[in-house]
Amino acid sequence: MHLPKINIPKKYIKAGAWVIGILLVALIILGSVAYSKREALLQKMMAKAIKKANDNYGLDVKIGKAGFSGLATVDMKDISVVPKDRDTLTTISDLSVGVKLFPLLFGNVNVAELKLDNGKLNVVLKDSLTNLDFILKRKKKDNPDKTTKTDLSELAHDLLNQVLDKIPEDMEMKNLLFTLNDNDTAKVTLLTTTATIDDGDLKSTILVNNNESTWHVNGKIKPSKQQMDVLFFADNKKVELPYLENKLHAKISFDTIRTELKNADYSGDNFKITGSWSIQNLLINHPKIAANDIIVKNAKIDADLMVGSNFVALDSSSTVFLKDASFHPYLKYTLSPDKIYEVKIHADEQDAQAMINAFPVGLFESLEGLQVKGKVKYDLNFYLDSSTPDSLRFNSTLTPYDFKIVKLGKTDLQKINNVFVYTPYEKGKPMRDITIGPSNPNYTPLSEISSNFKNALLTSEDPSFFTHHGFVEESIRKSFVINFKKKKFVRGGSTISMQLVKNVFLSRNKTLARKAEEILIVWLIENNRLVSKQRMLEVYFNIIEMGRNIYGIGEASRQYFGKSPSELNIGEGIFLANIVPNPKIAMFKFQGDGSLKEYMLPYFRYMGRIMARRGLTPADTSGYGFYNVRLREGLRQYLLPDSAKVDTTAFDPDSEASAPPVKMQDESKSLFDRLFGRSRKDKDSTSRNLGVEDTLKKSKKDLRRERREKRRLEKEKEKLTN
Repeated sequence: MHLPKINIPKKYIKAGAWVIGILLVALIILGSVAYSKREALLQKMMAKAIKKANDNYGLDVKIGKAGFSGLATVDMKDISVVPKDRDTLTTISDLSVGVKLFPLLFGNVNVAELKLDNGKLNVVLKDSLTNLDFILKRKKKDNPDKTTKTDLSELAHDLLNQVLDKIPEDMEMKNLLFTLNDNDTAKVTLLTTTATIDDGDLKSTILVNNNESTWHVNGKIKPSKQQMDVLFFADNKKVELPYLENKLHAKISFDTIRTELKNADYSGDNFKITGSWSIQNLLINHPKIAANDIIVKNAKIDADLMVGSNFVALDSSSTVFLKDASFHPYLKYTLSPDKIYEVKIHADEQDAQAMINAFPVGLFESLEGLQVKGKVKYDLNFYLDSSTPDSLRFNSTLTPYDFKIVKLGKTDLQKINNVFVYTPYEKGKPMRDITIGPSNPNYTPLSEISSNFKNALLTSEDPSFFTHHGFVEESIRKSFVINFKKKKFVRGGSTISMQLVKNVFLSRNKTLARKAEEILIVWLIENNRLVSKQRMLEVYFNIIEMGRNIYGIGEASRQYFGKSPSELNIGEGIFLANIVPNPKIAMFKFQGDGSLKEYMLPYFRYMGRIMARRGLTPADTSGYGFYNVRLREGLRQYLLPDSAKVDTTAFDPDSEASAPPVKMQDESKSLFDRLFGRSRKDKDSTSRNLGVEDTLKKSKKDLRRERREKRRLEKEKEKLTN
């Protein structure tokens, strides 16, 4: 197929040539005029920028000398930036900046080259003041008609491009000193002796804290293509961050960090950033995380970050690699109209041993050396709409496939099947050793414990103990809801299995690592039937704290009621179950004559009705044994008199100073004499083993617990409905 030939008259061609020629001449003339006036224009622009910095941010900016050294390169000398009433932020001896001309025609400033000699950046923190707080002082323009909200995707796109546009294709930096001075207690100095970018190749040398170590940030940078691949490492040692250790009591170090930006562009209406981040031999030590060093040998995430008009999300197409194991995370935070939090984790079916080997070193100390075979799959789903927290969704499932434990690790998870020694701790210190077996006169087999106590405790603590596999998702879900509403942690979702594992197998350190280890051990015990439910319950009943230095149902039933566990009636069973969550205030629940205080009656009725509905006790309109509970007569003389009432609303429950002084009866007697009515040398060995001399010491902490008791009962009702 041939297109017809178009004949354009010569006069039109000549006219077009004249027009183009005139335009070119005009541009040349305008360019010449602009070139001749550029110094004046530069000074005018600088004056305008300096005034804006002062008006909007309170910055005193001074430039000793400025001028052009090429077509689009500006040289500046003796620059200083000082925030009002603050320490000097920046000083630079020599700075040259070249921009790209073509983007400049469209109003975009793209840095082509940058040279810097002898600069200082000084950040000073003094109490709540800093010489960076000018960032928050920008004057906002009045715009009462503005009703539209910021589109986060546009904001992310513009911000990323602004950053990339300011990265020069060619850079030469010498002797740039960064100093951070935090209240004169923590100081960091980073001296960049050299930093260059040559045709996209980045190389730098940074001296840390007067040559304590040498850091490097090297790699490839292609800002025009929105790509970079940068490696951060130190010479012949790990990268350490001493400032965090001094400031946050956190020790962090690593061999290398690699950051890669692969692409950034719109995907539909959302802005998508694709990249990866990896780290080698990361070490973390913080008392809230673990009591020891946690080491992540090799971790990497291939990430797809999505930014929408009102949300930020890590897409499920992202993959986290830990050694030979991997999983897909999904995190989404929606800002408006209501805050919504979404978390999903999916791990495909994979080798179970590879999954265990992927755990960071030091995270699960008790499981070190554990060998398994088979495969596992994991799924977690969490969704919380802040406007309707009661509709929170939560489920977590670790599914085994032909899973079997070949060899137990450092800790024998089956030790509770036999006689063993249990050591309870108080504030990190061991109290005493308790033998869980027949040689201990207070040890009580499950068959010899009154069903009144067994049923009451299971009803209050873990109604589905014999049917669940270590966890109750609904209980955990409700805990999330309550904690979110209260804006603090007020309730956990622990089952008896979890409490048992925490007390028998783990340290008393309240850390994230210990909680994670607790969950995994419970799963291993319950799903592999390492210990029967009956034995777990029996051990639990014999180790639970039930008063000051009182452990187990055997000690508790004899201490409070002078009975063996098999003789407990329904009221005594409900009372002993009630004190388990807060055992140290047990004595405060009694009146001077040994009967229970009246505020306990609604709890007894509530608990009794639940037990009656479940066929665990006969219906009783009088209070399910409340009026039959009497403290052992030998202990009644040490109770507060009935007239000594404490106003539970008059004091701040979180304040040590708010607790009023409380007197014990008969101050002429020692606590030991008041408890036993005889001398220390005549005290029998059974009382010594029970440690009851510590039972009635009333500390300020005990009094605060008593004042919180009434409030706790209402919360406990909610728990019982799980």
